[in-house]
Amino acid sequence: MNSVQIRSAERALSAGTWLIVGGAMLFSILTVTPLMEKHTPEGWAWTAPILPLVVDAAVVIVVRLDSVLARLGGHGGRWPIALRWMTGGMTLALNVADSALKKELVGVAVHAVAPLLLIVTAETGLAYRRAITAAQTAHEARQKAERREREETAAKQREADEKRERESREHAAAEAREQREHEARLAREQTDREEAARREERERTEARERAEREAGERREREREQQRLTRERLERESAEKRERERREQETAALCQQREREERAARERAALLAAGPVNEKLPEEDARQVVHAAFGEGLPVRAAADLCGWSVGWVSSRYQELREAPVLEGASS
Repeated sequence: MNSVQIRSAERALSAGTWLIVGGAMLFSILTVTPLMEKHTPEGWAWTAPILPLVVDAAVVIVVRLDSVLARLGGHGGRWPIALRWMTGGMTLALNVADSALKKELVGVAVHAVAPLLLIVTAETGLAYRRAITAAQTAHEARQKAERREREETAAKQREADEKRERESREHAAAEAREQREHEARLAREQTDREEAARREERERTEARERAEREAGERREREREQQRLTRERLERESAEKRERERREQETAALCQQREREERAARERAALLAAGPVNEKLPEEDARQVVHAAFGEGLPVRAAADLCGWSVGWVSSRYQELREAPVLEGASS
């Protein structure tokens, strides 16, 4: 794995970690604020978001400083571990407190997802960063060792070449000075040509490798940019669908609540007239009986309100009791 791949992995880990931290913070604030409003003295409800913000700020500090220490290969000791687990435990407790007080096991499980994911992500991200730092350190050490080995090999080769040239010169010294100078000149010229050829070949190789490396880095950056753009578009589309669904649910609940309140007012209006001395018209009597049935009044009270007989009112009560069963059977 080269340095480009290591940096790409670190960017992916950082982006995923902060995405999870941000989502968990938003979910925690939205969940804990109503609980704090219930347990805050009257007139101080505006301070309800302060506690979740403080806890989440501690989470941000822990995640950020742990990432820096892991990148530098350092360790903060026991206090960062205590703070990390304390903030995670506080976030978990605050998120599930409301559901736990209501003894809603499903609510406890649902609201525990984000804090647990935040805790595990913080620990896993720290482990990943330490592993990446260790791997990068080992990679750099291997590169240094390989470079040192190449330099030592080149030095030995140069020493061997110099030794051969020295022996050649010493052997040629026994011959005539003209022959020695001629051979030395030929040897120098040959060495210069070989060195020039090697230098040209090395420059061509380095230029080709540099061009290939730059092209690979450019392709990697383009792929990373495309991936980030695609993820952002998908996230925005999901948030839009979730927002529309919540608005529809809120509108449906409001309409249902309005219908129930209107029905309650109509029943209260019908029952507010009190007992009558004469029989009401049948249609009006049925409405009074229906309202009395909805309010849970006994048959005798309903008969007094509409002026009809107890038997007739009992028959209407029986019809109203059987109506849900008939509707269920027909559906």
